Amino acid sequence: MTDSNSSWERELVTKLANEALLEQRKRRRWGIFFKLLTFAYVTFLLIVMVDWGGRDGLTGGKKHTAMVELNGLIAPGTDASAEKVTASLQAAFKDKNTQGVILRINSPGGSPVQSQTIYDEMRRLRKKYPDIPLYAVVEDICASGGYFVAAGADRIYVGKASIVGSIGVLMNGFGFTGLMDKLGVERRLITAGENKGMLDPFSPLEDKDKQYITGLMKDIHEQFIGVVREGRGKRLKETTCSAACSGPGRGASSSASPTASAASIPWHAT
Repeated sequence: MTDSNSSWERELVTKLANEALLEQRKRRRWGIFFKLLTFAYVTFLLIVMVDWGGRDGLTGGKKHTAMVELNGLIAPGTDASAEKVTASLQAAFKDKNTQGVILRINSPGGSPVQSQTIYDEMRRLRKKYPDIPLYAVVEDICASGGYFVAAGADRIYVGKASIVGSIGVLMNGFGFTGLMDKLGVERRLITAGENKGMLDPFSPLEDKDKQYITGLMKDIHEQFIGVVREGRGKRLKETTCSAACSGPGRGASSSASPTASAASIPWHAT
């Protein structure tokens, strides 16, 4: 009786062990299956998302006209900064399917340094890719630094009501000396260096400081005018340059937009 019970117990233990082993193998197989399925899914996503050379650029290998936007104030940290605009221009010219580049401008101007950087890069890219034309298309306004940039294009297209030109330089601020006198406030400014306190709003404006700043502004203004002459070349008349470099004008006025073509721009065609 004891031997019979022992045999039955062994058989039961053996059966339970075998079933547990089989269940473990099944779980392992399913685990391997799901891992392979996950790997296949991830591989599929990578194939779909990554460009393996089967496409050229962002247009699927089709010939196209690239458009770069320059909107708002031209200054560091803005959407119209030299860093962002030049990077976009470089990408547009680098794409081998680009047939032409349009720089769409809607800007009142901004930093002369940032404008100069964009202009220089436009000239460099035009020289490097002579077969790709670069056109500037003006929306509402292309003044000061905006026109500085536009001068680097092959041609400038404007609307009849576009505000164009105004290659000038300004520096403004406020003076509070009269208010301080009324309030009985005394300004105590100590500097090391003759011009260190120049244009301090709480000190009277000295004639020598005004002359010094005016000289600097004239130098920058001459740089602006030189860029317009360089960019527009023989298409620019000196009388036209004088008008454009003194203030803005409408696109329909030839004196306001030297060598710019006044036209209604079909934006959808670009």
